Amino acid sequence: FFMCLFLHVGWGIYYGSYLFNETWNIGVILLLMVMATSFVGYVLPWGQMWFWGGTVITNLLSAIPYIGNMLVEWIWGAFSIDKATLTRFFAFHFILPFIILALVIVHLLFLHETGSNNQTGIDPNSDKIPFHP
Repeated sequence: FFMCLFLHVGWGIYYGSYLFNETWNIGVILLLMVMATSFVGYVLPWGQMWFWGGTVITNLLSAIPYIGNMLVEWIWGAFSIDKATLTRFFAFHFILPFIILALVIVHLLFLHETGSNNQTGIDPNSDKIPFHP
């Protein structure tokens, strides 16, 4: 699944889809949300490897100036990873796919508005005949 997402991003970079700001930004947010969903799902089995993986990744947020430590403690639900963290990660893992679905719909709506890039560079509207004058 991630390989398809990375190919999609690479395709967009190669063909200049990043010029359509709204569509591109929603796509980047979608990619980050999918990564977040997979991360919180990774922590759910709750063994040593997942415990330390969760500790390291969530502690990366502490590098954010001013709010980093508060953000980490909010995600953990305590001063260290505990049962509250597992409960929160389970809730995030359940809620995030619905948010991703909504963002996919928004992404497709923006794509419908701006139109998609074509590989040939030919204007696709030149061959169209109006249905109604």
